[in-house]
Amino acid sequence: MKVKISKIIDHGHDDERIVLNVLEDTDIGEFLILDTTYNSGEVSNKVRHPYWFPDKKVKKRDLVILYTKKGTSSIIKNENGATSHFFYWGLNSNVWNNDGDCALLLHVDDWEHHRITISKK
Repeated sequence: MKVKISKIIDHGHDDERIVLNVLEDTDIGEFLILDTTYNSGEVSNKVRHPYWFPDKKVKKRDLVILYTKKGTSSIIKNENGATSHFFYWGLNSNVWNNDGDCALLLHVDDWEHHRITISKK
């Protein structure tokens, strides 16, 4: 993948955040973060709290930081010339607050949607 999970900082606390390293130029909008657990040593298929990043071009060596709390997206230039991109999940509680929790990063470069309309009888 072009992005990898680096670490989760302050898990279970107010400033909980996940840090992603950008390995190749990409659009972060092709990635989702999910909260899950492990089931008998395997990643569980019971996912919670999906966060789909908005479309945004990021470059190799950039950092993407996703805070669990509410806030306003921003960017800062780092001393090494790379950029840190800050995003906020907007949740009222922490996501990674138990032993065995798992952060899952998915790359979704192709998807389909279908609007459901309910007709009145």
